[in-house]
Amino acid sequence: MGDPGTLTALFAGAVIALAIVSLAALRGFDGWLDLRRMEIRLRQRGAEPVSPAAARLELADLKDRVRRLEAIANGNEG
Repeated sequence: MGDPGTLTALFAGAVIALAIVSLAALRGFDGWLDLRRMEIRLRQRGAEPVSPAAARLELADLKDRVRRLEAIANGNEG
């Protein structure tokens, strides 16, 4: 293995393999970021009530949840 040509070929192969693995990892990470961006956009879109009636229903639901949690905190789980 003392031949310079062999060492150069091994080194070049290792560099090429590292480049391929790095590019694949970067592409996967970029896809993951796109997925997260899409999830954030959908969550923001879904957070807006469709109508005033839907907003009132959502507020009533939240108030009911708070009442139940307060009851549990006070020891009245009924």
